[in-house]
Amino acid sequence: MRRLFLLGLICFLCLFSLQGQETTQPKVVAGFNGGMMVHTGYLQGTLPEIGYHAQGAPFGLGGVIRVALGRHWMVGGEGYVSTLRQLRNGSYIKYGWGGLLGEFYWPFKHVMPYVGLTIGGGTQTTFLLLDGSATDWTSEQESVFHKQGFCAITPFVGCDFILTKAVHLTLKADWMNSISRAGWIKPTGPRFYFGVIFYH
Repeated sequence: MRRLFLLGLICFLCLFSLQGQETTQPKVVAGFNGGMMVHTGYLQGTLPEIGYHAQGAPFGLGGVIRVALGRHWMVGGEGYVSTLRQLRNGSYIKYGWGGLLGEFYWPFKHVMPYVGLTIGGGTQTTFLLLDGSATDWTSEQESVFHKQGFCAITPFVGCDFILTKAVHLTLKADWMNSISRAGWIKPTGPRFYFGVIFYH
């Protein structure tokens, strides 16, 4: 994920330097934007290796950086961390992921709907304390810890609410499809994002 973020940052800086050069041709790069988003949603699914059914509302934070190409296309990168708490004893299923995105948007006077796709990867970390207490110092026998990488294909749809030319509020929904060597990774489900995006 760090490599993807670094690659996106390098592309962003290169395109920014090109934007500043004088040219008589129409601008391909129409601007830049980026910001932070929080998210929640509803995830569910059974971990087949241990027969545990996970479900609930995750909470997470992340961000996006994009380059506008012409009037209707953007490319860039995004990355997030999302934690699904379980069993009310410190157990969790955590996703950290990022990727490169492409999206189509349509600007109106006060709103800007968009639809797109992110392709990338990340890591799922699972810790489940199935029996015992998280408040003592006793070794627990019934616990599970597992970490695995995955590839991710994430379609999304959303809408910016244009406050000013430079500041937008955004609402977005996505569904991350995580694939490892063993197959589809669960739990999965829709996530809903809210954030502030700064345009230049």
